[in-house]
Amino acid sequence: MMTENELNLLAAYMVDTHGRKAIQYADTAVSELEMIGEDLRADAWRSLRCVVLDMVEGRRSMAGHALH
Repeated sequence: MMTENELNLLAAYMVDTHGRKAIQYADTAVSELEMIGEDLRADAWRSLRCVVLDMVEGRRSMAGHALH
């Protein structure tokens, strides 16, 4: 299982590399994994998508800290 810190690091990398398009990549991964019955992996991508979205929309720093 991925730690919260690892999840933040991965999300920050995706945002830094792909910007807002990282959300679409996560959506695609969720859809494709659900289609092949990989629900646990799809859930992991859903969690990653939430963190990516928070970073893109300025609710979370790239270090994973909540912004007010």
